[in-house]
Amino acid sequence: MNTVVVGAQWGDEGKGKIIDILSREVDYVVRYQGGNNAGHTVVKKNGQFVLHLIPSGIFHPKVRCVVGNGVVVDPKALLEEIEALRKKGVSIRGRLFISERAHLILPYHRIYDRLREEKKGFIRIGTTGRGIGPSYSDKALRSGIRVVDLFDGPLFREKLQKSLREKNEIFKKIYCVRGFSFQDICDEYLGYAKKIKPFAVDTALLLNEAMRAKKAVLFEGAQGTHLDVDHGTYPFVTSSYVIAGGACVGAGVPPTAIHRVIGVVKAYTTRVGEGPFPTEFNERLMDKIRQKGKEFGATTGRPRRCGWFDAVLVRYSCLVNGIDEIAVTKLDVLDDLEKIKICTGYRYRGKTYKNFPASLTVLKEGTPVYEEHPGWLKDTSQVKVFSALPLNAKRYLKRLSALSSAPISILSVGSHENQTVRLPIRR
Repeated sequence: MNTVVVGAQWGDEGKGKIIDILSREVDYVVRYQGGNNAGHTVVKKNGQFVLHLIPSGIFHPKVRCVVGNGVVVDPKALLEEIEALRKKGVSIRGRLFISERAHLILPYHRIYDRLREEKKGFIRIGTTGRGIGPSYSDKALRSGIRVVDLFDGPLFREKLQKSLREKNEIFKKIYCVRGFSFQDICDEYLGYAKKIKPFAVDTALLLNEAMRAKKAVLFEGAQGTHLDVDHGTYPFVTSSYVIAGGACVGAGVPPTAIHRVIGVVKAYTTRVGEGPFPTEFNERLMDKIRQKGKEFGATTGRPRRCGWFDAVLVRYSCLVNGIDEIAVTKLDVLDDLEKIKICTGYRYRGKTYKNFPASLTVLKEGTPVYEEHPGWLKDTSQVKVFSALPLNAKRYLKRLSALSSAPISILSVGSHENQTVRLPIRR
């Protein structure tokens, strides 16, 4: 069975842990979009790991990991991540494959990213400044440079020269900053070529051949549905197709290859960066949940904004992804609350919205419609089976499932892999 795991909120839902657990049951794990702006945190017996580009399945020796054509790759970040894993005893050779068709992030992408964020008159998105958006922009403009280009020196030089002519003019005339040296970038990136070449293959061919051989493939999404460039809260989104359909585009596999979609949600809601957030907590509760839930970005360390579970948001995610099952994480973070709210709609100018609106005005100015549920005021972090949960916790989860129109198959009650409850699904 081939499965897509996708975030059903604004990212940071705890996908790394869920993917790590599901990786035990598959042969391949594939990252299909995003770049090193995403961070998946996995807690193992030998410590905590934060992965940015390499799929979370890398911790399982029999699993092969693939970085698909839909990912934008910073070679320096990739090689640093590979080395960090090697130092901790995680085997990479023969298990990691990078798409030749994946586009590269270059130094000018990172600078351009930051300059756009700082420029007055531009919309501030709250990006990580890793150059992800500008790399995707070059890809769409057909002026990007791909992994395969690194292995053809003359072609790489030609593409880099053409790109720098344009980029240096932009830096000089619009941002009044110094441009980049062609030779410096050329030497640096051609230096990466030899180190990356052993991993570079036609990953679409690799995956399709694996599926014909009845191998099980797990597709790993980064960020969350509402950061998808088409279906998210645009323009406060990422630059790639996060949703389950993006797995086909970003990995080079047909839609018929996908058999199951699992959506990951927190038992509450978080988002990083700018953009609307209807259910955001007040400052006091924000600080409490942020500290208990360790809500700080795995990539940047930025504090996350926190709020009540938004069922309108998640139900839309289930719709556009075709989510079959939900994995709920961080239930234990809510253990100390006497009352817990769930958003079931938004009220704006006399109208109640039950479906997630495209309008940013409705999301910013509308008032959430809440249900209030009693808390359970008991520690759930050591629970091993659903029946052992406090009654109010079980009721809360059943309500989340009903409002999302999808059954819960996995429950996480802590960061460690052992703090996980599997629930049977009736099909």
